[in-house]
Amino acid sequence: MVKERFFHPLFTKPCHILRIWFDILTPKQVMFFGSAATLLHDYGHELLYTSRHYREAEGLAKVKSLKLEIVGRHGGASRYQKLRESAKRIFELADLINKFEPDLAITFCSPEASRVAFGLGVRHIAFNDSPHASAVSRISLPLVDHLFSPWVIPVHEWLPFGISKAKITHYKALDPAAWLKQENWQSKLQPNIQAARTDVCREKKILIRPEETNASYIADKNFKNRISMIDSVVDRFHKTNQIVILGRYDEQVRQFAKRYVGKAEILDEVIDGITLLSSSDVFIGAGGTMTTEASLLGIPTISISPFRFHVERYLVNSGLAMRATDQYNLVRLTNKMLTDEDFIVRHMKLAKRILNRMEHPLHKMISYLRLNA
Repeated sequence: MVKERFFHPLFTKPCHILRIWFDILTPKQVMFFGSAATLLHDYGHELLYTSRHYREAEGLAKVKSLKLEIVGRHGGASRYQKLRESAKRIFELADLINKFEPDLAITFCSPEASRVAFGLGVRHIAFNDSPHASAVSRISLPLVDHLFSPWVIPVHEWLPFGISKAKITHYKALDPAAWLKQENWQSKLQPNIQAARTDVCREKKILIRPEETNASYIADKNFKNRISMIDSVVDRFHKTNQIVILGRYDEQVRQFAKRYVGKAEILDEVIDGITLLSSSDVFIGAGGTMTTEASLLGIPTISISPFRFHVERYLVNSGLAMRATDQYNLVRLTNKMLTDEDFIVRHMKLAKRILNRMEHPLHKMISYLRLNA
Protein backbone atom coordinates (compact mmCIF):
# COMPACT_ATOMS: atom_id res chain seq x y z
CA MET A 1 0.00 0.00 0.00
CA VAL A 2 1.33 3.44 -0.93
CA LYS A 3 1.92 5.54 2.17
CA GLU A 4 0.48 9.04 2.59
CA ARG A 5 2.46 11.60 0.62
CA PHE A 6 1.85 14.78 -1.33
CA PHE A 7 3.12 15.82 -4.76
CA HIS A 8 3.16 19.14 -6.52
CA PRO A 9 2.45 18.85 -10.28
CA LEU A 10 5.87 20.33 -11.04
CA PHE A 11 7.76 17.77 -8.97
CA THR A 12 8.31 19.76 -5.79
CA LYS A 13 9.65 17.73 -2.90
CA PRO A 14 7.24 15.16 -1.41
CA CYS A 15 6.78 14.75 2.32
CA HIS A 16 7.70 11.06 2.28
CA ILE A 17 9.88 8.81 0.20
CA LEU A 18 8.55 6.39 -2.38
CA ARG A 19 10.14 3.26 -3.76
CA ILE A 20 9.30 3.41 -7.46
CA TRP A 21 10.01 0.76 -10.06
CA PHE A 22 10.20 1.77 -13.73
CA ASP A 23 10.26 -0.99 -16.35
CA ILE A 24 11.79 0.72 -19.40
CA LEU A 25 11.72 -1.39 -22.57
CA THR A 26 12.11 0.89 -25.61
CA PRO A 27 14.02 4.03 -26.66
CA LYS A 28 10.81 6.04 -26.32
CA GLN A 29 10.43 4.89 -22.73
CA VAL A 30 14.02 5.89 -21.98
CA MET A 31 13.14 9.41 -23.14
CA PHE A 32 9.67 9.52 -21.56
CA PHE A 33 10.59 8.22 -18.13
CA GLY A 34 14.22 9.32 -18.03
CA SER A 35 13.68 12.99 -17.23
CA ALA A 36 10.95 12.24 -14.71
CA ALA A 37 13.07 9.60 -13.03
CA THR A 38 15.94 12.07 -12.68
CA LEU A 39 13.68 14.62 -11.00
CA LEU A 40 12.11 12.06 -8.67
CA HIS A 41 15.55 10.75 -7.70
CA ASP A 42 16.75 14.28 -6.96
CA TYR A 43 13.87 14.69 -4.52
CA GLY A 44 14.93 11.59 -2.59
CA HIS A 45 12.73 8.84 -3.97
CA GLU A 46 14.34 5.42 -4.19
CA LEU A 47 14.14 4.28 -7.81
CA LEU A 48 14.78 1.07 -9.69
CA TYR A 49 15.00 1.05 -13.50
CA THR A 50 14.72 -2.34 -15.17
CA SER A 51 14.93 -3.20 -18.84
CA ARG A 52 15.77 -6.17 -21.08
CA HIS A 53 18.52 -6.86 -23.57
CA TYR A 54 17.34 -4.79 -26.53
CA ARG A 55 19.85 -2.95 -28.71
CA GLU A 56 18.22 0.46 -28.97
CA ALA A 57 16.90 0.76 -25.41
CA GLU A 58 20.24 -0.21 -23.87
CA GLY A 59 22.18 2.03 -26.25
CA LEU A 60 20.06 5.12 -25.69
CA ALA A 61 20.06 4.60 -21.92
CA LYS A 62 23.86 4.76 -22.03
CA VAL A 63 23.72 7.95 -24.11
CA LYS A 64 21.32 9.45 -21.55
CA SER A 65 23.31 8.13 -18.54
CA LEU A 66 20.30 6.19 -17.28
CA LYS A 67 21.45 3.12 -15.38
CA LEU A 68 19.28 0.10 -16.14
CA GLU A 69 19.08 -3.26 -14.39
CA ILE A 70 18.92 -5.66 -17.34
CA VAL A 71 16.53 -8.57 -16.82
CA GLY A 72 15.83 -10.92 -19.73
CA ARG A 73 15.77 -10.10 -23.42
CA HIS A 74 13.53 -9.22 -26.35
CA GLY A 75 11.99 -12.30 -27.97
CA GLY A 76 12.31 -11.13 -31.59
CA ALA A 77 9.58 -11.68 -34.18
CA SER A 78 8.76 -15.32 -33.33
CA ARG A 79 5.67 -15.95 -31.19
CA TYR A 80 7.36 -18.92 -29.56
CA GLN A 81 10.47 -16.93 -28.65
CA LYS A 82 8.36 -14.02 -27.40
CA LEU A 83 6.50 -16.41 -25.09
CA ARG A 84 9.64 -18.11 -23.79
CA GLU A 85 11.54 -14.88 -23.14
CA SER A 86 8.53 -13.25 -21.50
CA ALA A 87 8.03 -16.22 -19.17
CA LYS A 88 11.71 -16.25 -18.23
CA ARG A 89 11.67 -12.52 -17.61
CA ILE A 90 8.64 -12.72 -15.30
CA PHE A 91 10.43 -15.35 -13.23
CA GLU A 92 13.61 -13.28 -12.93
CA LEU A 93 11.77 -10.01 -12.26
CA ALA A 94 9.72 -11.63 -9.49
CA ASP A 95 12.86 -12.24 -7.42
CA LEU A 96 14.29 -8.77 -8.03
CA ILE A 97 11.06 -6.86 -7.33
CA ASN A 98 10.22 -8.96 -4.29
CA LYS A 99 13.53 -7.85 -2.78
CA PHE A 100 13.12 -4.19 -3.80
CA GLU A 101 9.58 -3.98 -2.35
CA PRO A 102 8.34 -1.01 -4.41
CA ASP A 103 5.37 1.14 -3.46
CA LEU A 104 4.61 1.79 -7.09
CA ALA A 105 5.35 0.40 -10.56
CA ILE A 106 5.30 2.73 -13.59
CA THR A 107 5.48 1.28 -17.10
CA PHE A 108 4.32 1.56 -20.69
CA CYS A 109 2.10 -1.49 -20.21
CA SER A 110 5.03 -3.88 -19.87
CA PRO A 111 3.46 -7.38 -19.91
CA GLU A 112 6.08 -8.82 -17.57
CA ALA A 113 5.94 -5.90 -15.13
CA SER A 114 2.13 -6.06 -15.14
CA ARG A 115 2.15 -9.71 -14.11
CA VAL A 116 4.84 -9.24 -11.46
CA ALA A 117 3.26 -6.11 -9.96
CA PHE A 118 -0.14 -7.80 -9.79
CA GLY A 119 1.29 -10.96 -8.27
CA LEU A 120 3.22 -9.06 -5.60
CA GLY A 121 0.43 -6.60 -4.83
CA VAL A 122 2.29 -3.55 -6.14
CA ARG A 123 0.24 -0.65 -7.38
CA HIS A 124 0.79 -0.22 -11.14
CA ILE A 125 0.36 2.97 -13.16
CA ALA A 126 0.70 2.57 -16.93
CA PHE A 127 0.95 4.73 -20.04
CA ASN A 128 -0.04 3.64 -23.53
CA ASP A 129 -0.61 5.34 -26.89
CA SER A 130 -0.82 2.19 -28.99
CA PRO A 131 -4.14 0.30 -28.85
CA HIS A 132 -3.09 -1.23 -32.18
CA ALA A 133 -0.49 -3.23 -30.20
CA SER A 134 -3.33 -5.41 -28.99
CA ALA A 135 -1.26 -8.30 -27.65
CA VAL A 136 0.45 -6.03 -25.11
CA SER A 137 -2.85 -4.41 -24.08
CA ARG A 138 -4.68 -7.73 -23.69
CA ILE A 139 -2.02 -9.00 -21.29
CA SER A 140 -1.37 -5.85 -19.27
CA LEU A 141 -4.46 -3.63 -19.10
CA PRO A 142 -6.67 -5.94 -17.00
CA LEU A 143 -3.96 -5.85 -14.32
CA VAL A 144 -3.08 -2.12 -14.14
CA ASP A 145 -4.53 0.20 -11.51
CA HIS A 146 -4.68 3.23 -13.79
CA LEU A 147 -3.97 4.01 -17.43
CA PHE A 148 -2.82 7.36 -18.89
CA SER A 149 -3.29 7.91 -22.60
CA PRO A 150 -3.18 10.76 -25.17
CA TRP A 151 -6.51 12.48 -25.77
CA VAL A 152 -6.47 11.52 -29.46
CA ILE A 153 -7.25 7.92 -28.50
CA PRO A 154 -10.94 7.49 -27.56
CA VAL A 155 -11.65 5.79 -24.25
CA HIS A 156 -13.72 3.13 -26.00
CA GLU A 157 -10.57 1.86 -27.76
CA TRP A 158 -9.24 0.61 -24.41
CA LEU A 159 -12.39 -0.94 -22.93
CA PRO A 160 -12.28 -4.23 -24.91
CA PHE A 161 -8.92 -5.00 -23.27
CA GLY A 162 -10.51 -5.38 -19.83
CA ILE A 163 -10.01 -1.99 -18.17
CA SER A 164 -12.87 0.17 -16.91
CA LYS A 165 -13.51 3.77 -18.00
CA ALA A 166 -12.98 4.98 -14.43
CA LYS A 167 -9.36 3.82 -14.58
CA ILE A 168 -8.46 5.83 -17.69
CA THR A 169 -7.14 9.41 -17.75
CA HIS A 170 -6.43 11.41 -20.89
CA TYR A 171 -3.65 13.97 -21.24
CA LYS A 172 -3.73 16.73 -23.88
CA ALA A 173 -0.41 15.83 -25.43
CA LEU A 174 1.41 13.33 -27.58
CA ASP A 175 4.07 11.38 -25.71
CA PRO A 176 7.21 13.14 -27.08
CA ALA A 177 5.90 16.36 -25.56
CA ALA A 178 7.15 14.95 -22.24
CA TRP A 179 10.80 15.42 -23.20
CA LEU A 180 10.47 18.08 -25.90
CA LYS A 181 8.71 20.49 -23.54
CA GLN A 182 10.71 19.65 -20.43
CA GLU A 183 14.03 20.27 -22.19
CA ASN A 184 12.56 23.04 -24.40
CA TRP A 185 14.06 21.29 -27.41
CA GLN A 186 12.00 23.11 -29.99
CA SER A 187 13.28 26.55 -28.96
CA LYS A 188 16.83 25.25 -28.66
CA LEU A 189 16.91 23.62 -32.08
CA GLN A 190 14.84 25.93 -34.27
CA PRO A 191 17.55 28.64 -34.69
CA ASN A 192 20.04 25.94 -35.77
CA ILE A 193 17.52 24.35 -38.12
CA GLN A 194 16.62 27.68 -39.70
CA ALA A 195 20.28 28.66 -40.10
CA ALA A 196 21.07 25.35 -41.79
CA ARG A 197 18.20 25.76 -44.24
CA THR A 198 19.44 29.18 -45.35
CA ASP A 199 22.83 27.70 -46.24
CA VAL A 200 22.39 27.17 -49.97
CA CYS A 201 25.69 25.30 -50.24
CA ARG A 202 24.74 22.69 -47.65
CA GLU A 203 23.79 19.22 -48.81
CA LYS A 204 20.27 18.48 -47.62
CA LYS A 205 19.62 15.42 -45.47
CA ILE A 206 16.78 12.90 -45.71
CA LEU A 207 16.45 10.74 -42.59
CA ILE A 208 14.60 7.43 -42.90
CA ARG A 209 13.33 5.24 -40.05
CA PRO A 210 12.01 1.78 -41.12
CA GLU A 211 9.14 -0.10 -39.50
CA GLU A 212 9.38 -2.11 -36.30
CA THR A 213 9.28 -5.49 -38.03
CA ASN A 214 9.72 -7.52 -34.82
CA ALA A 215 6.66 -6.02 -33.10
CA SER A 216 3.75 -8.47 -32.86
CA TYR A 217 1.29 -6.01 -34.42
CA ILE A 218 3.43 -6.00 -37.58
CA ALA A 219 5.05 -9.45 -37.55
CA ASP A 220 1.65 -11.17 -37.18
CA LYS A 221 -0.15 -9.21 -39.90
CA ASN A 222 2.06 -9.83 -42.96
CA PHE A 223 2.10 -6.12 -43.83
CA LYS A 224 3.90 -5.33 -47.04
CA ASN A 225 7.46 -4.31 -46.26
CA ARG A 226 8.25 -0.64 -46.90
CA ILE A 227 11.54 -1.49 -48.61
CA SER A 228 10.30 -0.68 -52.12
CA MET A 229 9.23 2.78 -50.99
CA ILE A 230 12.61 3.40 -49.39
CA ASP A 231 14.22 2.21 -52.64
CA SER A 232 12.37 4.92 -54.55
CA VAL A 233 13.67 7.71 -52.30
CA VAL A 234 17.25 6.45 -52.27
CA ASP A 235 17.32 6.00 -56.05
CA ARG A 236 15.75 9.40 -56.76
CA PHE A 237 17.62 11.61 -54.28
CA HIS A 238 20.96 10.04 -53.32
CA LYS A 239 22.99 11.83 -56.01
CA THR A 240 22.02 15.30 -54.82
CA ASN A 241 21.16 14.77 -51.14
CA GLN A 242 22.47 12.91 -48.12
CA ILE A 243 20.38 9.83 -47.28
CA VAL A 244 20.65 8.53 -43.71
CA ILE A 245 18.85 5.38 -42.53
CA LEU A 246 18.41 4.62 -38.83
CA GLY A 247 17.66 0.89 -38.48
CA ARG A 248 15.97 -0.62 -35.44
CA TYR A 249 17.69 -4.00 -35.29
CA ASP A 250 21.07 -5.41 -36.22
CA GLU A 251 19.50 -7.41 -39.05
CA GLN A 252 17.92 -4.24 -40.48
CA VAL A 253 21.26 -2.44 -40.34
CA ARG A 254 22.95 -5.29 -42.22
CA GLN A 255 20.14 -5.47 -44.79
CA PHE A 256 20.25 -1.76 -45.60
CA ALA A 257 24.06 -1.59 -45.60
CA LYS A 258 24.15 -4.31 -48.26
CA ARG A 259 21.27 -2.89 -50.27
CA TYR A 260 22.38 0.75 -50.44
CA VAL A 261 26.16 0.58 -50.77
CA GLY A 262 27.44 3.96 -51.91
CA LYS A 263 23.95 5.48 -51.87
CA ALA A 264 23.02 5.92 -48.21
CA GLU A 265 24.65 6.17 -44.81
CA ILE A 266 23.43 3.36 -42.56
CA LEU A 267 23.83 4.18 -38.88
CA ASP A 268 25.13 1.17 -36.96
CA GLU A 269 25.23 2.84 -33.54
CA VAL A 270 22.38 4.01 -31.33
CA ILE A 271 22.15 7.79 -31.40
CA ASP A 272 20.03 10.46 -29.72
CA GLY A 273 17.16 10.94 -32.15
CA ILE A 274 16.72 14.63 -31.39
CA THR A 275 20.29 15.40 -32.36
CA LEU A 276 19.86 13.46 -35.58
CA LEU A 277 16.54 15.12 -36.41
CA SER A 278 17.93 18.61 -35.78
CA SER A 279 20.24 18.25 -38.79
CA SER A 280 17.62 16.67 -41.07
CA ASP A 281 15.59 18.45 -43.75
CA VAL A 282 13.01 15.69 -44.26
CA PHE A 283 12.05 12.76 -42.05
CA ILE A 284 10.42 9.62 -43.46
CA GLY A 285 9.07 7.22 -40.83
CA ALA A 286 7.28 3.89 -41.09
CA GLY A 287 5.47 4.33 -37.77
CA GLY A 288 6.86 4.89 -34.31
CA THR A 289 7.87 7.65 -31.96
CA MET A 290 10.35 9.45 -34.21
CA THR A 291 7.54 10.34 -36.62
CA THR A 292 5.77 12.20 -33.82
CA GLU A 293 9.01 13.64 -32.48
CA ALA A 294 10.02 15.00 -35.90
CA SER A 295 6.54 16.44 -36.48
CA LEU A 296 6.51 18.32 -33.18
CA LEU A 297 10.02 19.65 -33.77
CA GLY A 298 8.89 21.17 -37.05
CA ILE A 299 10.86 18.81 -39.30
CA PRO A 300 8.91 18.16 -42.55
CA THR A 301 7.64 14.63 -41.99
CA ILE A 302 6.22 11.87 -44.18
CA SER A 303 4.57 8.77 -42.74
CA ILE A 304 4.85 5.53 -44.70
CA SER A 305 3.48 3.39 -41.88
CA PRO A 306 2.01 0.11 -43.18
CA PHE A 307 -1.20 0.75 -41.21
CA ARG A 308 -3.15 3.67 -39.73
CA PHE A 309 -3.27 4.43 -36.01
CA HIS A 310 -4.70 7.25 -33.90
CA VAL A 311 -1.53 9.26 -33.32
CA GLU A 312 -0.57 9.14 -37.00
CA ARG A 313 -4.08 10.21 -38.03
CA TYR A 314 -3.83 13.20 -35.71
CA LEU A 315 -0.45 14.19 -37.14
CA VAL A 316 -1.75 13.99 -40.71
CA ASN A 317 -5.11 15.66 -40.02
CA SER A 318 -3.48 18.54 -38.13
CA GLY A 319 -0.94 19.13 -40.90
CA LEU A 320 2.08 18.11 -38.83
CA ALA A 321 2.85 15.21 -41.17
CA MET A 322 1.89 13.95 -44.61
CA ARG A 323 1.14 10.36 -45.56
CA ALA A 324 2.47 8.53 -48.62
CA THR A 325 1.01 5.20 -49.67
CA ASP A 326 3.04 4.53 -52.81
CA GLN A 327 6.42 5.27 -54.34
CA TYR A 328 5.15 8.06 -56.59
CA ASN A 329 3.57 10.06 -53.77
CA LEU A 330 6.56 9.52 -51.52
CA VAL A 331 8.99 10.91 -54.09
CA ARG A 332 6.67 13.83 -54.87
CA LEU A 333 6.21 14.78 -51.20
CA THR A 334 9.92 14.41 -50.46
CA ASN A 335 10.78 16.74 -53.34
CA LYS A 336 8.21 19.30 -52.15
CA MET A 337 9.61 19.27 -48.61
CA LEU A 338 13.15 19.71 -49.87
CA THR A 339 12.37 22.62 -52.17
CA ASP A 340 9.23 24.51 -51.02
CA GLU A 341 10.56 27.18 -48.64
CA ASP A 342 7.10 28.62 -47.91
CA PHE A 343 5.89 25.18 -46.83
CA ILE A 344 8.92 24.74 -44.57
CA VAL A 345 8.32 28.06 -42.78
CA ARG A 346 4.59 27.39 -42.33
CA HIS A 347 5.29 23.90 -41.03
CA MET A 348 7.75 25.16 -38.41
CA LYS A 349 5.25 27.74 -37.14
CA LEU A 350 2.45 25.17 -37.00
CA ALA A 351 4.57 22.70 -35.02
CA LYS A 352 5.58 25.37 -32.52
CA ARG A 353 1.99 26.46 -31.97
CA ILE A 354 0.69 22.91 -31.48
CA LEU A 355 3.49 21.80 -29.14
CA ASN A 356 3.09 24.92 -27.01
CA ARG A 357 -0.56 24.02 -26.44
CA MET A 358 0.24 20.52 -25.20
CA GLU A 359 0.58 19.72 -21.52
CA HIS A 360 3.33 17.66 -19.91
CA PRO A 361 1.94 14.09 -19.81
CA LEU A 362 3.59 13.27 -16.51
CA HIS A 363 1.88 16.16 -14.72
CA LYS A 364 -1.42 14.27 -15.04
CA MET A 365 0.15 11.29 -13.30
CA ILE A 366 1.52 13.45 -10.47
CA SER A 367 -1.89 15.09 -9.99
CA TYR A 368 -3.50 11.65 -9.89
CA LEU A 369 -1.08 10.50 -7.19
CA ARG A 370 -1.78 13.58 -5.10
CA LEU A 371 -5.47 12.65 -5.00
CA ASN A 372 -5.10 8.87 -4.77
CA ALA A 373 -1.92 8.25 -2.75
